[in-house]
Amino acid sequence: MNKYLLCCDWGTTSFRLRLVSREDQKLISELTSQNGIGQTYDLWKQKKASGTERVTFFKKQLKNQIDDLSAKVGFNLDNITILMSGMASSSIGMQEIPYAQLPFALDGSDVLIKHHEADETFPNDITLFSGVRGSRDVMRGEETQLIGLAEMIHLSADIDAIFILPGTHSKHLYIKKGVLVDFKTYMTGEVFNVMSSYSILKDSVTVNSDKQVNALEWAAFDDGIAESEHSEILNALFTVRTRQLFDLLDKKQNAMYLSGILIGSELRQLKRETKWQLVLCCGQNLHALYQKAIETLQLSDRTVTMPPEMVDNAASAGQIKIFEFQNLLLNKINL
Repeated sequence: MNKYLLCCDWGTTSFRLRLVSREDQKLISELTSQNGIGQTYDLWKQKKASGTERVTFFKKQLKNQIDDLSAKVGFNLDNITILMSGMASSSIGMQEIPYAQLPFALDGSDVLIKHHEADETFPNDITLFSGVRGSRDVMRGEETQLIGLAEMIHLSADIDAIFILPGTHSKHLYIKKGVLVDFKTYMTGEVFNVMSSYSILKDSVTVNSDKQVNALEWAAFDDGIAESEHSEILNALFTVRTRQLFDLLDKKQNAMYLSGILIGSELRQLKRETKWQLVLCCGQNLHALYQKAIETLQLSDRTVTMPPEMVDNAASAGQIKIFEFQNLLLNKINL
């Protein structure tokens, strides 16, 4: 089964497993779930008293997902190498791997890895990838996406660029001469979820689940961005409540206003980074919001926007790039 690879992106709250053609990276099939690392770790802690080892428990959960994907594609997936990035290598993951350090090359050479060979209980080799740390920040998963994106767009070594990866914990990745030299994390998505679900603001907003945004909601989003530019964030957040109390916005509009405040607060500092090319790398679910924010903040003239489908494939592309580099390295060593 050497013509296939299983690419696993295991995040804190989500899980994605892809069966990919090794030769051309074509997606054969995929499986996604909410069985993230956090939930899996909590389940393991409940079993810990019975003597279940963490790696064994995580492999069992992974095997269940592989079996589901096998049933979906209609053939056995034993003996196919699994490439795994994200929180699987964290302190709450399958096995902790130390972070790679900055500066971090985008050819896959600086990634730290851990191999788990197939055995009678788990018939797949696993290659587990590390994350990256700076002096004040850490990430696991986004660096693999970045390697994939750089490969797919044939990133020039002459360009200084900031790659913007929105999400629960958005990342701004600073690239100089083909090397990651710095990055910053913004808790944009998590703060939105906390504010809209658990704070005093929860009764002032209704999150739009159908993804259809009307003109009044977009106007509220722009107002939120404007608020983020001339107010401190802690004060700006409370205006979400007062706008609803004063009947200035309905609850759907107010959710967009809240989103505008947070995304505006994240992106507005990029207006000072005038010497950098901006590269927006956004999946389908957040693409419209960040694209609109870039336009409203007048950053469009130096922003390249990656197609969402390319971004969605970036993690797999990065995993394969790292895997092929490691194989090339081993072959040279064995010559």
